[in-house]
Amino acid sequence: MNPKLRVVVNRIKDRSLREKVADFLDNPTIKIGNTRYRGLPLDRSPASISRHHNYSGGLLEHILASSHVALDLCAVVRKVYCGKVDSDLVLCGTILHDLFKPLTYVEKADGGYKTSPLAEKIDHLTLIVSELIQRGFPMSVIHIVCAHHGYEAGPVGPHTVEALVCHLADLADSKLNGDVLSAARYLTKEATGEELGRVSSKEAFEIVYRKAIEGWEGVRRTIEEIRARY
Repeated sequence: MNPKLRVVVNRIKDRSLREKVADFLDNPTIKIGNTRYRGLPLDRSPASISRHHNYSGGLLEHILASSHVALDLCAVVRKVYCGKVDSDLVLCGTILHDLFKPLTYVEKADGGYKTSPLAEKIDHLTLIVSELIQRGFPMSVIHIVCAHHGYEAGPVGPHTVEALVCHLADLADSKLNGDVLSAARYLTKEATGEELGRVSSKEAFEIVYRKAIEGWEGVRRTIEEIRARY
């Protein structure tokens, strides 16, 4: 398991839940009929093909970022609103909610991604919910994962505080990452007249920061530095 992800998993206090999540992460596969599907390695998978975290390692970043946002939201519920929220359930949901996305992508020769044959028939949410049931996860966790797309995009909306926190954390990180990637692509095209191609989150944030501090010349210099790395 990735060391940063291990740190997040270890914050699940309930030993039984922690071990179930860790076991799932060690074997993120699903058997359908006589075929077992494994997908891309977690640390090489994007979280989407063309929107947020659409680069190698993007899914791992999304899981980590969503988990940290979710824990901060739990603190807000407790400290500001004096409410109750189960952080263990929230962490389980944020760690697992997109875990089967690697099964829905395949790598292309140009470094991009396309939809896998499995994903042409079954979406990642159906896959993960089915496997959570198969592996005996509690209903509270299954609901969180099932509802993480919210009322507008999911099969069911969040009906618990924990499910709402997971949904909002997922939405916030997706929006943050997706908007910064879009901004970096726009700034690159405006500054150089050319597309930079696929960029990582670190590179995108670097481009946006340099524009704010150094203007267009900073953007052009940053693009040159990024291109020189490859």
